[in-house]
Amino acid sequence: MGRLSWLFGGNDHQLAAERYAGRESASDEAARKRRERHQTKAAKAARQGQRWEDSDRQRGNGKPTGWFRST
Repeated sequence: MGRLSWLFGGNDHQLAAERYAGRESASDEAARKRRERHQTKAAKAARQGQRWEDSDRQRGNGKPTGWFRST
């Protein structure tokens, strides 16, 4: 009866819990990957911004540069 138990119906939730115990659901996996991708892109953007800021400071040779008017 073990192999044909699915044929007679029963508790699908219990069957799924036993069969897929310890596995990550597809929606949980997709959410995790989306979070990881977002964190990676945010870190990359921060590095690019820092690189731009460093190069902008070097162009000024120690003098303040930017949109403001110096007197």
